[in-house]
Amino acid sequence: MGTASTKTEVYKTVCMLCFQVCGIEAYVKEGKLIKVEGMKEHPFSRGVVCPRGTCLSDYVYSPDRLKYPLKKKGESWSRISWDEALDIIASRLQQIKKEYGPHSVAFSVGSIGAENIEISAFAQRFRGAFGTPNFFSIEAHCFRSRIMARLLTFGTYPLEDPDQSECIILWGHNPEASEPPLASRIYQALDRGLKLIVIDPKRIPLAQRGIHLQLRPGTDCALALGMMNVILSKNLYKKEFVERYTIGFDKLVEHVKEYTPEKVAEICQVPASEIRRISRIFAGAKSASIIQGINSLDQHINGFQNNRALAILHAITGNYDIPGGWATNPFMRLTDLRIPVEEEPIGADVHPLFRRFWGMTSPYGQQMLLADVILTEKPYPVKAMIVSGGNPVAAWPDSHKFKEAFKKLDLLVVMDLFMTETARLADIVLPACSSLEKLGLAYNYGLTGGMPYVLLSKRIIDPIGEAWPDWKFYSELGRKMGYGEQFPWKSDEEVVEMFLKESGLTLKQLEEHPEGVWYGNRCYDITEPRQIRTPSGKIEIYSKTLAEAGYDPIPVYKEPSQSPIQSPELAREYPLILNTGARVPEYTHWQMRSISALRRQAPEPVAEIHPDTARKHGIGDGDLILVETRKGQIRVKAKTTEAMMAGVVNVLHGWEGDANESRLTELEARDPVTGYTEMRALACRIKKS
Repeated sequence: MGTASTKTEVYKTVCMLCFQVCGIEAYVKEGKLIKVEGMKEHPFSRGVVCPRGTCLSDYVYSPDRLKYPLKKKGESWSRISWDEALDIIASRLQQIKKEYGPHSVAFSVGSIGAENIEISAFAQRFRGAFGTPNFFSIEAHCFRSRIMARLLTFGTYPLEDPDQSECIILWGHNPEASEPPLASRIYQALDRGLKLIVIDPKRIPLAQRGIHLQLRPGTDCALALGMMNVILSKNLYKKEFVERYTIGFDKLVEHVKEYTPEKVAEICQVPASEIRRISRIFAGAKSASIIQGINSLDQHINGFQNNRALAILHAITGNYDIPGGWATNPFMRLTDLRIPVEEEPIGADVHPLFRRFWGMTSPYGQQMLLADVILTEKPYPVKAMIVSGGNPVAAWPDSHKFKEAFKKLDLLVVMDLFMTETARLADIVLPACSSLEKLGLAYNYGLTGGMPYVLLSKRIIDPIGEAWPDWKFYSELGRKMGYGEQFPWKSDEEVVEMFLKESGLTLKQLEEHPEGVWYGNRCYDITEPRQIRTPSGKIEIYSKTLAEAGYDPIPVYKEPSQSPIQSPELAREYPLILNTGARVPEYTHWQMRSISALRRQAPEPVAEIHPDTARKHGIGDGDLILVETRKGQIRVKAKTTEAMMAGVVNVLHGWEGDANESRLTELEARDPVTGYTEMRALACRIKKS
């Protein structure tokens, strides 16, 4: 950054602590970040900053930051130089490749959306140069399920348009905890007359402003099919739209006849009258949009079909490519750094559509199979892993098994800002830059918010210690291993210019517009070219692709594998329903737990329980309890609240050690289409610790 200025400078940039990538104004004095405020003109976040954003300076300057490369010696760590670290890694990778083949090395990245394009792109480029097919990411149990479902229905990935919706269904989604900018916009819309429906086992604050259906966890697909039954049987669907633009409607009509409101009410434990009510409101609105939780509908054995059902609800009500519905959005064209690898990754044979369909190929293997492959060495040994921007030992299901698997590796390299549970197992730990210490692109709004908008994430402070951006690590390692031609970049600016090459924009343009620029427009006209990109040229209510692959072509409701109906003996031993993944606005996954200002607001892990459920088990508010499944147990505090559905235990996401919810989850059963594991609607029990 050069000589630090003595005056306070204000930079328009972004917070990249989560996928929201909110616009901020960062105040820097004498080279140090001193304050963060919301950027009011930012079209997505509109000046909203969550508790994490306000604590960015505490995060960046945390005494727990990793500052130098470290090498494990026994149970302790010693500081080494970057050059020594790269020599060790390169030598070990070459040795493992020679002995076991390139597929014996795997790569794993954390959040790989637009907020982390650099990590994903460069990890994929390096693994392609190295020759391994095994690249894994959080998309093996997060978000990709809904992308696949919408692609297989519309041939493209439409997004909600909440600012223009007459009706919104928040389905398993509490935006005040996970998406504060969206929550702010919904409250504004409510003041303008928005009709709001909340479907959630918990009565979230927004539920007080609308209709709330407190359904049994894991029964979402049944509810969606019940809504279709009402909409079709009462002729509330958009007939002209359906006839002109969809295929398979006649099959859907027959399929949903069995999902009567009375039958669905019994499954979901909600009144049949309310199912009819919300169906009429949703179908009768001029524009309606379902906004679903990040993972709440995905992480079930039926998660993919949950997502398909929501897409079909939009199709039969004509809420596609209209203002306020789901609308298509131009995604920013960026340079593709991938180098093809012919061999298929782990899991491609078991979940083939997760890998490819219609000529579209995903780069990911299905990491839910990885632990068994490492432990058994079948079909081949996996001996080394490089992990960037993620904490898989803590985050992935059945954390104990993954911990044992990672311990078995001959080489584990972790690059992160902090010493995570995964990093503590590593042989080499590398310090990563925060987004404020490097130049990058912020364009996530087109992928999650429906806004074709981009701005620079600016380098406003010098890197802490010897922290590097991820692109530099992979480039320098590539040069060490003889891949110099594939890694010519030497600066942040070169990397950004490279990514922008296919977009039509330049770094100079973005520098001239620090508040950001628009690069396209949302489409609200279904007759425009390529608005439906399925093989049939129609919105596919009935999916021939799914049928030919051996899956249900129209969503079918399936009971959670551990429910009292599906597994009555298990339910007698574990009589309560476990919901994992609950968020709070103070933390992003495992990040920021050491920041005292945030820890005062959310000091400890808790399990939310209805007071009746707590009394039945002899538990009081604030008691230390054990939450147990057949897989494992965690120790947390009980938080009694009437907002929680009776019989449900809601545990918070993102705590390591004895409070890590991943200890309660398993790697089976898996969604047959995506391979996502069942991380919710599990059988559990509670008792005082």
